[in-house]
Amino acid sequence: MDTTPLPARIGTRLRGLRTASGRSLASVAQELGISSSALSQIETGVMKPSVQRLVELVGVLGAPVSAIFDDVGVATPRADPPGDDVEEPLPGVLVAHGDRSEPAHLGEGVTYRRLSPAPLRGVTLFESTYPPGSASSPAGEMLVHAGYDCGHVVSGELTFEFADGPVRLGPGGSLSFAASRPHRVVNASDAVAVAVWLTVEPGAADDGGGEAVPGVIGALPG
Repeated sequence: MDTTPLPARIGTRLRGLRTASGRSLASVAQELGISSSALSQIETGVMKPSVQRLVELVGVLGAPVSAIFDDVGVATPRADPPGDDVEEPLPGVLVAHGDRSEPAHLGEGVTYRRLSPAPLRGVTLFESTYPPGSASSPAGEMLVHAGYDCGHVVSGELTFEFADGPVRLGPGGSLSFAASRPHRVVNASDAVAVAVWLTVEPGAADDGGGEAVPGVIGALPG
């Protein structure tokens, strides 16, 4: 049994998630609005963060809250940079010919593929494919992240679970909701379902915003 104090274990996990994401201590601290020293103390277990601070931290790193309490690997989709096949025929206009984006495979069987030719500031356009029986998060957990989600079912049937009830949509159906509302997407059918998502993050219209990558900020009990 690991006798390491809980704050130290949490700090180690946070540091591992940060380094795996390629983020520096200073950049994460700046995004959180705290000093690099304070973040370093959290990572070393000297400072015990509040629950709210933990949610903010894993949100910045694009990981589920559960990732800091267990040893389960984390797979978070990350926007890939423009490749050689992305052209700029006009200043500020990026064009990709054909399907160049490799899908990212998520833990519950869902695959994610960015549809824009390059990462967009504060806005993410992506396609999710849900095999039969797959879901956006494990049973009993719901996703929470920043921004606003708009989803459109291209094929198949999907059930969008919320705390106060489910919404079932077939081909051509669409919905939108604040992504801070606990939600889960499930394919309970025996056919593959595909949906296109547009996620707009807070401050997307601000010039100072950063790249938007769809990621899980929290996993709450369903």
